[in-house]
Amino acid sequence: MADSTALRVADLPQNAPTVFEIRPEGETLTALAQELGLNALRKLRFAGEIRASGKRDWSLQATLGATVVQDCVVTLEPVTTRIDQKVERRYLAGFEDPGEEEAEMPEDETSEALGSHIDPFAVMVEALSLAIPAYPRKDGEALGEAVFTAPGVAPMRDEDTKPFAALAALKDQLKTDD
Repeated sequence: MADSTALRVADLPQNAPTVFEIRPEGETLTALAQELGLNALRKLRFAGEIRASGKRDWSLQATLGATVVQDCVVTLEPVTTRIDQKVERRYLAGFEDPGEEEAEMPEDETSEALGSHIDPFAVMVEALSLAIPAYPRKDGEALGEAVFTAPGVAPMRDEDTKPFAALAALKDQLKTDD
């Protein structure tokens, strides 16, 4: 998708931050939009620094900025959303991965194991995918209730699925019978 932005940890200076700025354009933006299921991706910028944290750990702090275009979940019309957020990752040399399929999420979701490289482009893609609205809506649009049924059959509504709705209806019926 893009030239590798991975930085080899052994080559990073211990006493000064390594500054980076990524501004993908053209085909890279198109490919990212397609990968993330977006109609369009514009003005993507990821800028920050990587610095040593202690003797063996590293931290990445950056700002993510992007404009994404998605379909509204109600009207299917294009919705444009501006994303501006801080991104932080901590790369720990002594990070212990539980290695189990079902493991509890750690309290600090910004920490991960330190590998041989730190890739700001990969962090940008991950942060962007997490920041994209899951259910984009145009302003003022709300998802109403859709009712479908066969002709001559009473439709089932949301209220009918509530566990005590039938009991309440039976109680009301008993009151009117008395």
